[in-house]
Amino acid sequence: MQYVKPLHLFQNLLKANALQRGRLLGLDVGDKYVGLAVSDLDNKIASPLSVLIRKKSNIDLMASDFQSLISELSLVGFIVGYPFDRQRLAPNATQVKLFIDDLSKTGKLDGLKYTFWDECFTSKNVELLLKPLSLHPVLAKTIVDKFAAVQILQAYLDYINKNESRKQLGEI
Repeated sequence: MQYVKPLHLFQNLLKANALQRGRLLGLDVGDKYVGLAVSDLDNKIASPLSVLIRKKSNIDLMASDFQSLISELSLVGFIVGYPFDRQRLAPNATQVKLFIDDLSKTGKLDGLKYTFWDECFTSKNVELLLKPLSLHPVLAKTIVDKFAAVQILQAYLDYINKNESRKQLGEI
């Protein structure tokens, strides 16, 4: 796996010819689950995909799952939610970096590009929306993780597409 800056990931995607263009996968990495969201073919809209169970012992299996998703969905990059906190290093930030490191060490995702995107309050926002529904806690947690991934990916797509539009208009 190769880290690239957020703007570079999308610019490389735009430079690719139509046959090589692909979609992006948003990840919300948690203690127990990794929520997944996928972009549409135009990389404008994020949709919920699924939730993977996260354990140190199943990282190889997760890497295989990601390999399958890459080929099935024509994925070209991951947008990984990261808790940016300018005051201090959040414990969740270390957890996210360790997850990416563990995935990289499997060797199954070599060449895949990824970037980090701010995930501040994504899970909390979804939890507040779901609270009135009184869902079973396990169901609520998986929905939270999936839709937090949607918020992370959608925020990235909105920012990048807005930047590209401004560039085309000569504002940047």
